[in-house]
Amino acid sequence: MRKIIQARSPQFLRLVALFLVIVLGLVLRRFGYVADLPFIAVKYGGSALWGAMVYLLVALIAARSRPAAIAVTTLFIAISVELFRLYHTPWLDAFRLTTAGALLLGRVFSLWNMLAYAIGIAAACASDPARRTATRLRR
Repeated sequence: MRKIIQARSPQFLRLVALFLVIVLGLVLRRFGYVADLPFIAVKYGGSALWGAMVYLLVALIAARSRPAAIAVTTLFIAISVELFRLYHTPWLDAFRLTTAGALLLGRVFSLWNMLAYAIGIAAACASDPARRTATRLRR
């Protein structure tokens, strides 16, 4: 019985969600255009998933924090990463040209990405298992 409870803990569910978001984001970026999805769905859908991924990573690290605090922290991180795209050095630009660099840091600054990040973060926060657990405990 104890293993069933642990498998349903918010941290475990966050870890499962993180894995699913990463897989979905990679599949979207790899096969989105092949599946004839519109550019906006592939580009900004991937950015929204990236924001959700960062939310889940922060939530795993700061497990005892409230989801709203995690969301604000995550939005700060996401905006910082986007603004970091305005900084250029040869080694950093070379890293950005790699697949890992493009997925983690991106290549081009875009205000629209910040909106997509915020949407992904809000969706992850709204569906955070810790939020649902806290809501059930308050009732």
